[in-house]
Amino acid sequence: MKWFGDWFTSPWRRSAVAALAGALPVLAFPAPALWWWAYVALVPWILLVRSAPTARRAAFDGWSGGFGFMLAMHHWLLPSLHVFTLVIAALLGALWAPWAWLVRRFLGTVADGVPARGRILAALLVLPSAWLAVELVRSWQGLGGPWGMLGASQWQVEPALRLASVGGVWLLSFLVVAVNVALAVLVAVPASRVPAVAGLVATAATASAAWVWAPRPDVDGRVRIAVVQPGVTEGPEHRFDREEQLTRRLIGQDVDLIVWGESSVGHDLSDRPDLAGRLAALSRATGADILVNVDARRSDRPGIYKSSILVGPDGPTGARYDKMRLVPFGEYIPARSLLGWATSVGKAAGEDRRRGTGQVVMNAGPGLRIGPMVCFETAFPDMSRHLTDDGADVLVAQSSTSTFQRSWAPEQHASLAALRAAETGRPFVHATLTGVSAVYGPGGHRIGSWLGTDASTTSVYDVPLADGTTPYVRFGDWPVHLALLVLAALGLTEGARAVRPRRNAPAPHVPPARTAHGSPARPGR
Repeated sequence: MKWFGDWFTSPWRRSAVAALAGALPVLAFPAPALWWWAYVALVPWILLVRSAPTARRAAFDGWSGGFGFMLAMHHWLLPSLHVFTLVIAALLGALWAPWAWLVRRFLGTVADGVPARGRILAALLVLPSAWLAVELVRSWQGLGGPWGMLGASQWQVEPALRLASVGGVWLLSFLVVAVNVALAVLVAVPASRVPAVAGLVATAATASAAWVWAPRPDVDGRVRIAVVQPGVTEGPEHRFDREEQLTRRLIGQDVDLIVWGESSVGHDLSDRPDLAGRLAALSRATGADILVNVDARRSDRPGIYKSSILVGPDGPTGARYDKMRLVPFGEYIPARSLLGWATSVGKAAGEDRRRGTGQVVMNAGPGLRIGPMVCFETAFPDMSRHLTDDGADVLVAQSSTSTFQRSWAPEQHASLAALRAAETGRPFVHATLTGVSAVYGPGGHRIGSWLGTDASTTSVYDVPLADGTTPYVRFGDWPVHLALLVLAALGLTEGARAVRPRRNAPAPHVPPARTAHGSPARPGR
């Protein structure tokens, strides 16, 4: 594969190709949703990095590829953030520079041209671990959160959903990267095909074991949950009127819970008792509590909050959840004193929303406990896991991607709920203002049809309830912990290897002293 590296003599051309290679995995996510593509999409990037003439160039290839991946994954932000989208992609893309350095370290050419089998076997463990470290760092909410984790591309693959119940989306990302590394070895280093094939077999065996042995959700009942999706409307008053009109269609349908989308109510209900009264009347008419989402300045404390509020026949029940993890730039600007200029080049938040202080499980009728989340909080595996551990029977997300109607964002967002359902063994209701709304069973399988971005309607879902605890809920993010241990062990090994030659180095050779006649001096003379 020497020609592969020699062709890229221009640094700029090589960087452009690296960015294109890094963007390839995005096709595995919705809307294209080519899930199988994820297992080969990293191969061109790995081959390019492997051919880097220096470690520094490999790291730069990783940065360029990371930039391409982040830009492609978040391309739908361009109309809102404009040039700042490029800045974010460039900053986050740097996270892949150490990963690329390791790719060259383990898969790059050596003196005899063929990496040892031990290096190949180590690569199958180290490179997926390094990828998980990248996903862990960028999962921090201040850096944008875990949107676009590689394992999330497998949301519609049943064996992958079973794996998610064992190790979450983290385990899926690890195995997807491992398969890509093995395939890259088969292409570039056919002499090392034995460890590469062993890696593929181990991945298949892991998936098979999860399919056979992972506990399946034990369905123990059903509830009827209605989603109200008003579609695109002009202003909060028209939106409320449309939601009220659609909710009246549910009278007589024997529903147990009605869910409205994010920002479905544009006024604090304490300031607008007329709206609270209309909601209570709807609850009495339908016989079900209504979970609304208020996006407004609160009357009892300063600031704007996004809050999930449960309304019953007598008005708000007192159950309230204030959104904790806000969308960077969309709902607040990190380090506003430094980055506040983003408001002048795009649609960044003019005023920061306020954060909630803790997650809440609500009692929504006899025997039904729901765990609400708002918007992109569904991207965080730990939030749904904690709600399940706190006793939630149904996970509910209220969202709105109306700003990004004609992009891949609504489909990507709706797909995340399948992973969260599979991870926790709890059904998941994803209700939006303008689509895509979706409902998933406790195993992550889709219930009914998606409500697309062109729909303004209601839909009732028979949602199965499940009992039991998945391994992921019980043991948490254990794949991440193992990955960090692998990287720590690698660091200790590399450090010891760097120190050992100095410690064991032979004494420098000193030529024998010579006499005035040029003959070597003899001992004792």
